[in-house]
Amino acid sequence: MFLFWVVAGFLAAAAAGLMLLRAAHSAAPASTTDPAQVLYRRQLSEIDDLVDRGLMGEGERKGAHAEAGRRLLAAAETPAETWAEGPRARSLVLLAAAAAPALALGLYLALGAPGMRDQPYAGRLEAWRKSDLNTLTPPEIAAVLRQAVKERPSEAEGYRLLGLAEDASQNPVAALQALRRASELAPERADIWRMLGQAAFTAAGGKMEGEAVMAFTRVLALEPGDPAARFYLAQAKAEAGKTTEALAYMRALLADLPQGSEGREAVQARIASLEGKPAPVTGDPQELAMIKGMVSSLASKLKANPEDPDGWVRLVRAYAVLGDIAQRDAAYASARARYVQTPAVLQQLDAAVRAEPMR
Repeated sequence: MFLFWVVAGFLAAAAAGLMLLRAAHSAAPASTTDPAQVLYRRQLSEIDDLVDRGLMGEGERKGAHAEAGRRLLAAAETPAETWAEGPRARSLVLLAAAAAPALALGLYLALGAPGMRDQPYAGRLEAWRKSDLNTLTPPEIAAVLRQAVKERPSEAEGYRLLGLAEDASQNPVAALQALRRASELAPERADIWRMLGQAAFTAAGGKMEGEAVMAFTRVLALEPGDPAARFYLAQAKAEAGKTTEALAYMRALLADLPQGSEGREAVQARIASLEGKPAPVTGDPQELAMIKGMVSSLASKLKANPEDPDGWVRLVRAYAVLGDIAQRDAAYASARARYVQTPAVLQQLDAAVRAEPMR
């Protein structure tokens, strides 16, 4: 705490010193040489130089000389104004220099916590380690697990749990790094490879790229027929433009999934999307009718007043959630054409068009 007050006092003194130094520079005696006269004399010499280099004719020199001479005479007849500080100005500067740290101190005493002890990170980390994990936030859990894996660097489970905590902390890059290490320590565990594939898919912005494809391929090698791996690898085919192969993969997966299984509707929706058809929507008919009515109203408003970028983003996302692929693509194309020069809106539209259909 003593160090805090020392540093705070030093900063306050430095701020006051800067104010006084600037005021002293402003109050320094002004130069007796009028800069305007110096400027016009330089113009006269430059005119002669241009004539000597053949860049100005004799007639032009006479006119330019006369104008510069006229301005020089006018400047010589007009005394230069100098600024001089008075007692009042000095008092105001001193008052401001003293008031700034005093005001800062008053605000700190009123709003801050001057009696609070230092909270070094090591002390907080130790308190988190002794606490019930259910009382900690995801970033605090991740901090505890980072320390744990340093102490037990050869245990894959610790890195797997760290990957989960980092993902819950909205830190996909750190989650990916932890799961990579877990897969190195336990290359035979399909659950870790599955998590690594999903983390790579998330880190790539929802795209199936090299590491995600590799991870899910490894899952299938360890657990042939794994539904999640088959779904994501079919998605990779679709993103590569191999729609026919992707549809074949998805249909085979759908045939193997039992009725009522959790992932069956997601597969059906993806098949419909690849076929360019509306996704099958399950849910309360009245709720669905109300949602469709709201979307129709939004579309009508945009037709009457199309200059509403947020409205276009909501409309594209709504059609995507409803699984109406044709309407989604039409609205998306119209909005992109309208806002082709607005990258921020295009980015939101790209995210909206990828919204998952309603289950």
